[in-house]
Amino acid sequence: MVHPANIQDRDGGILVLGTLFGGFPFLKKLFADGGYQGPIFEQARKKILPYLETEIVKRSDTATGFEIIPRRWVVERTFAWLGRCRRLAKDFENRTRTARAFLLLASIRLMLRKICLNA
Repeated sequence: MVHPANIQDRDGGILVLGTLFGGFPFLKKLFADGGYQGPIFEQARKKILPYLETEIVKRSDTATGFEIIPRRWVVERTFAWLGRCRRLAKDFENRTRTARAFLLLASIRLMLRKICLNA
């Protein structure tokens, strides 16, 4: 889901959860960063997807410099894969629906490559 930049992560996360309802019943756990913690997001999650467990992945307060944070690398790796698509390298799109369309196309491309390599 793509939404405007004036929506906070927590509020945008609630919108994303609303689109997942019923579509992915096999999901058991949601990993999120510190922007999604708090009672507002948790209450919305319990209302929309009560069976989904949420784990907030936080950065260490004692860390200095670069430190690998568990499960965050999955998101960063995915962003790197999507960033290889030339159209997604910069934010050229004026409309969120166009940006979403190109994200879907890039995701389809990634999935097809993985399926073809494993076949």
